[in-house]
Amino acid sequence: MQQSHVFVQACMTCIGLFCVSVAAIWPAPLEYQHGSNVLWLSPDVHTIYKLQNDLKEDWFTATLRQLFKPAAQQASLSINDSAIPSSEEILKATIERMKNNVFSSNFVPWKFNPRNSDFEPVVDDSRKFINYILIEENMNLKRYQAMGKDVSDESYTLRINTDGAVIINIIDPVGGIRALDSLAQLFYRHSAPDAGVYTPLAPAIIRDSPAFAHRGLNLDISRNYISPTHVLRTIDAMSFNKLNHLHLHASDAQSWPLEIPALPLLARNGAYHRSLTWTVADLHHLQTYALYRGVSVYLEIDLPGHTASIASAYPSLITALNEQPSWQTFSAEPPSGELLLNSTSVTTFLHTLLSDLLPRISPFSPYFHTGGDEINPNAHLLDPTVLSNSTSILQPLLQSFYERIHALVRAHGLTPIVWEETLLDWNLTFPANSVIIQTWRSPTALARVVAQGHKALFGDHQHWYLDCGYGGWLDPLPHDKSTKIVPPYVDYCGPLKNWRQIYAYDPLAGIPKDQRHLVLGGEVHLWAETTDGVNLDSKLWPRAAAAAEVMWSGGKGAAGVNEDVTRRLAEMRERMVERGIAANVVQMEWCLQNVGGCML
Repeated sequence: MQQSHVFVQACMTCIGLFCVSVAAIWPAPLEYQHGSNVLWLSPDVHTIYKLQNDLKEDWFTATLRQLFKPAAQQASLSINDSAIPSSEEILKATIERMKNNVFSSNFVPWKFNPRNSDFEPVVDDSRKFINYILIEENMNLKRYQAMGKDVSDESYTLRINTDGAVIINIIDPVGGIRALDSLAQLFYRHSAPDAGVYTPLAPAIIRDSPAFAHRGLNLDISRNYISPTHVLRTIDAMSFNKLNHLHLHASDAQSWPLEIPALPLLARNGAYHRSLTWTVADLHHLQTYALYRGVSVYLEIDLPGHTASIASAYPSLITALNEQPSWQTFSAEPPSGELLLNSTSVTTFLHTLLSDLLPRISPFSPYFHTGGDEINPNAHLLDPTVLSNSTSILQPLLQSFYERIHALVRAHGLTPIVWEETLLDWNLTFPANSVIIQTWRSPTALARVVAQGHKALFGDHQHWYLDCGYGGWLDPLPHDKSTKIVPPYVDYCGPLKNWRQIYAYDPLAGIPKDQRHLVLGGEVHLWAETTDGVNLDSKLWPRAAAAAEVMWSGGKGAAGVNEDVTRRLAEMRERMVERGIAANVVQMEWCLQNVGGCML
């Protein structure tokens, strides 16, 4: 459910004899007011943590103990109760990251002030310091019982008093993560050696909560290999921008990097190289790392299409495998290949696959994505169990296919997510509230899905596909005068979606008010045909940050694109760069130093 975010800020704050151009927090808080006094953050700042609830134990720890340990045992990982983090441990780790970001990965904001201006406070013995941060968590039994594992309360209140006290009020430790990320954005590094960091914005008060519960990034790690190390860095950037769901598109036609112990040949034969795999330990480390940063990791195994890589290990399960040169008759991109639709061998394979994988997903996410996009009927002309491309024959087979796998997904306490085609093209029937439909082909698809009473995610390719606009990646057939691969070699979804286009997307435009509660949130997408770990950061950031504000603060449409947004995003970009994220430039430095000078 979207709520209106309004924040108050000054364009220029003057403190004594110097003035500093102030940018607000990214993403924009629900309410934000600040003053113009300077406070310095003490390197010895200490944290006071107060848990105020009527539970017999830390609710966060209790929930994880129930969910985390059984899955770890199933994955043959050594996990004991002492390894399950408590709320306090989560927040202590967040405090340490915040301090590292503020003291070691901060920046001098010269870009955001006029050239040669005196924008920094005086460093002398009269400085006032912030010496402690008080975090108060208040969870009651009634609220705990009402919350499912797919719900966390990310709301927080943050106050900085002029006496140097910082007080944070939260309900859930994830709210503490969000509050501390906001707090870090209020501080700047002073250019004088060893002077430390300061905020020119005291007193300040922030009251904040997200407009949408589901704020995700869909990252393809299979078309080109993207290593766990690169994804860990992506999780850091997601947390900075208050994104909370990482959707890993973990397999596709081109490769299968994900290790499945029950089916060891999948990754051994299906990965591009035996060194380019994701082990069970890799995935578990990533999930735990994300947990500490308020990010839930869930996987997609796209079915029944986009599955040609399975043939590297189990060729008898796949039809229309790598049909050349006519692959486009059977698939959206090469290599072609889909699972047989009426095969007991496929049923057994999927049961083995999901029985291995789902227990390792369920402690860390409420979701599992079962795909369903771009199913090509022609592939089943070659399917010995079907031998037809007729919708009337394929539709009931797909209905049975999804009923079987979704029953297994739900048996593990997970909610299935599927692509929109399953509902809108194949007219599959899903029980009420049993699935989430992810839309991608047009803005109107979202309206069609919720009109049928289904929960939905937004993020269509016209607005939020970050791979679009870089040009096609297919080569022309030699001596084929009818080839479609001709100058200027565009891709199907160009032009490139720059950050303003992404920010201007209002997902609820055209959605009736009485159906908006079905819009859980959205995801921004990066498919990896031309992306790997080298250019990952620049493809994602700062454009994914623009999507993050739409999902946290609500869409404002084209009217919301203005200089203030540019300056705030440019400042967030500086912070990401200092923290090791190779984000692209937002704006020319002259424009940032000359407020109002780059408008037309």
